[in-house]
Amino acid sequence: MRHMTLEQITRACHGTYIGDLGQMQTEIKGAVTDSRQVEEGFLFIPIKGARVDGHDFIPDVVAQGAAAVLSEKQLEGCRAPYIRVASSEQALKDIAEYYREQLEIPIVGITGSVGKTSTKEMIASVLSQNYQVLKTAGNFNNEIGLPLTLLRIREEHEVAVVEMGISDFGEMHRLAKMAKPDICVITNIGICHLENLKTRDGILQAKSEIFDFLKPGGHIVLNGEDDKLSTITQVNGVCPLFYGYGGQEDPIGMTGKEGCASGKEKQIYADHIENCGLKGVKAQIHTPRGEMQVNIPIPGEHNVYNAMAATGVGLSLGMELSDIKAGIEKVETIGGRSNLIELGGLLLIDDCYNANPVSMRASLDVLSNGLGRTIAVLGDMGELGEEERRLHYEVGAYAAEKNIHTVFCAGALSKQLAQGVKDVDAGCTVFHFAARQEMTEQLLKYLKEGDTVLVKASHFMEYPKVVQAIKEKFF
Repeated sequence: MRHMTLEQITRACHGTYIGDLGQMQTEIKGAVTDSRQVEEGFLFIPIKGARVDGHDFIPDVVAQGAAAVLSEKQLEGCRAPYIRVASSEQALKDIAEYYREQLEIPIVGITGSVGKTSTKEMIASVLSQNYQVLKTAGNFNNEIGLPLTLLRIREEHEVAVVEMGISDFGEMHRLAKMAKPDICVITNIGICHLENLKTRDGILQAKSEIFDFLKPGGHIVLNGEDDKLSTITQVNGVCPLFYGYGGQEDPIGMTGKEGCASGKEKQIYADHIENCGLKGVKAQIHTPRGEMQVNIPIPGEHNVYNAMAATGVGLSLGMELSDIKAGIEKVETIGGRSNLIELGGLLLIDDCYNANPVSMRASLDVLSNGLGRTIAVLGDMGELGEEERRLHYEVGAYAAEKNIHTVFCAGALSKQLAQGVKDVDAGCTVFHFAARQEMTEQLLKYLKEGDTVLVKASHFMEYPKVVQAIKEKFF
């Protein structure tokens, strides 16, 4: 946060200040809801959860140096000023909305059924070529995470890229009211959250609430390949900028001064796509201001869509194509992690520190982009409770459905994983072993130059020893 006093915060959240009046002009350095993140000079906002009430930690955060706290309760003997509010959660939103209104930097709001986070990373990488960027950390994209993200904006930031996720009508309206985005990006309209939103038309309606608080003179960037998004022609006089495959350049649609392009007329489009496996994707991106050949350094052709979305945002902020290209080519995987190891013509994905069903699927998704034979070396997943057999079976079935060439697995539970591979009967070869050592011996005989190999299991399976054995043979 920057330049927000306790007096302003009290006014913003319609609270009652209790404490030394002389401290009302104290500027708050930051605001958090997690007591473990409190630093000296911070505001602590206690949230009531299903199992934990943040109010219980107020004495601790005061001892840690918090400048002030919010509270829904009367506090006896509190050694720091506090602001009494009816709802801490609503107060957090009100403070964030007030804070956003004091900021002059552009904010990019991103939503969609799939791909919000990877698109956020791509956009942030592009914008960082010209700006100091703040971006949503992790998946802080809901009615608690978004305001906390906004309150992280500091003096040095020149643009913010925020992710906005919803599951019901009205949520996006409330998020947009806080963020007031200058640029709205929607990646797609999928089939998530049908319990509340019922149909894809309902999802479109709910996601479109992001436009409710689009700043005057703002921009809209949409995936023109999506049949629902392509029906949006204009929003309060703002013409969308569409991206996709096989479109046509449309400078008029880009400026938005007269007429609007439809989703069938993509102002940004890509062709000459070359999948380089786990080394990334190459593509030629055409724009109203020229074209560029880009080497996207992360696997998956879906990243071409992310690159086009980031191109649209960059152009909307007046960036040069050379800078946009540089940002695309410098993008990193989430968290900046890299676990790809090239070993004498064999590409090894070392992801064996731990495993659960979700991370297994994600790693198999990555492996499926590999060149040559794709080989998954998997092991038991721990701490899954009564459903452990079924969950292992489903991971095996998923590997077969992703057309993984071969699965090697070891462990008692992985016998179910192997059965899942067999039952899908998609041409995936599977080998199961009782012990890791026996599996490793046979695996080393099987591997050859050109293979792409994933190694993953829970930590107790000691699969780093498998990785080391592969390294010793092929390095």
